[in-house]
Amino acid sequence: MIAIERICTALKARRHAPADFEPSPKHASVAMIMADGARELEVCFIRRAERAEDPWSGQVAFPGGRASALDSSADAVARRETSEEIGVELSDQHFVGNLPVRPNIRNGLTLSPFAYFVDDEQRQRASAKMPDEVASVFWVPISHLFDVDAVTQLEYELGGSSSKFPGIQFEDHIIWGLTLRVLQSFAEIIDVPFPALE
Repeated sequence: MIAIERICTALKARRHAPADFEPSPKHASVAMIMADGARELEVCFIRRAERAEDPWSGQVAFPGGRASALDSSADAVARRETSEEIGVELSDQHFVGNLPVRPNIRNGLTLSPFAYFVDDEQRQRASAKMPDEVASVFWVPISHLFDVDAVTQLEYELGGSSSKFPGIQFEDHIIWGLTLRVLQSFAEIIDVPFPALE
């Protein structure tokens, strides 16, 4: 079982340089939010709403989004977007650590992922607050993310042709793409094999 104490220790032991932050749409942040579930630690995901203007339309993701002119830091972006999207208010006491930055993921966009741990009160608040952006919110037991039996493939049309991509199946959701890559970085830090990308 993967405990929050192990995750905190691993993240503190492996510091990551933050991205050069600028309060513009060229910078985005996401929040990997963890909480105690019925049997073990669980991780929060959202399914993005179907929107023509959204390059990640309909995909599973962490709460998050692009920076605004009023954001003071990449962490502030993750906290604001989480509050807006799912109603969870993240504070310094919830902060666990930052995960490796993903530069130039699309048209020069830089992604800063952060890890947080919330109490049951905050966990219960998590719901889709912006239905035009977030279709649903769900929690996945952390062991499921490392379960070889959950590994799947997703067929996705990209650049006019259909390709297959690795993913993790949870109920009717598939975790793949950039979110899967962030989970891979997390797995490397806590030193747990990650079957989805092995």
